Amino acid sequence: MADPDDLALRAAELLKNESNCSQGADIFVEKRIPAGGGFGGGSSDAATVLCAPDRLWGLGLGEDRLAAPACGWGLMCRSSFAAAAPGRKGWASACSRFRWTRPYVPVDPGVHVPTALLFRSPDLTRDSQPAKMSDFAAGTALDNAFEPVLRRREPAVEAVFTELARIGLPRLTGTGSGCFVEFADPDAAQEALARLPRRLRARVAAGVSDSPLRGALARL
Repeated sequence: MADPDDLALRAAELLKNESNCSQGADIFVEKRIPAGGGFGGGSSDAATVLCAPDRLWGLGLGEDRLAAPACGWGLMCRSSFAAAAPGRKGWASACSRFRWTRPYVPVDPGVHVPTALLFRSPDLTRDSQPAKMSDFAAGTALDNAFEPVLRRREPAVEAVFTELARIGLPRLTGTGSGCFVEFADPDAAQEALARLPRRLRARVAAGVSDSPLRGALARL
């Protein structure tokens, strides 16, 4: 039985309520993304469940009408939705400037810290300088206010940062707990992975700019 808190199920219910659609669908999710690691797996699932039935059921709601209630429900942020949305307007157009095609070595520390706890932490910096979209697109917005808080809170995350610092610049995925290092080419990423302890849950992941869902929907 599906977990009522599962983001894919919540997205399907949202779509049916928003569209008053009487059609149904069988939803199967097969993934290898660690849960609760900040890798965006749940948001991607939710975006897919919104976009695919919108096309399959012939609803034609479009990006803006789908994204607004989804963000309000806390299913995902607009950038997650834009990565999978079939159109390239609005936020999808803005996010298309991000060419995340480099390889990465992500590591799952194996801990799950609720985001709300980090936001309530008295150690969290609340006066950071604002970042612009151009900063993210240029790769110059690297600071993460949650990183020092989580590293102090979770020894497992600090241990992963220590290991990753030997192969490159370790960074945190949003509020974590996932960690990663970016590389210029696949060979460099594979060589770095080989130098990490086998006990770490690490792998090489290829960066993509667009969700494969775009191509799948275009073939329908």
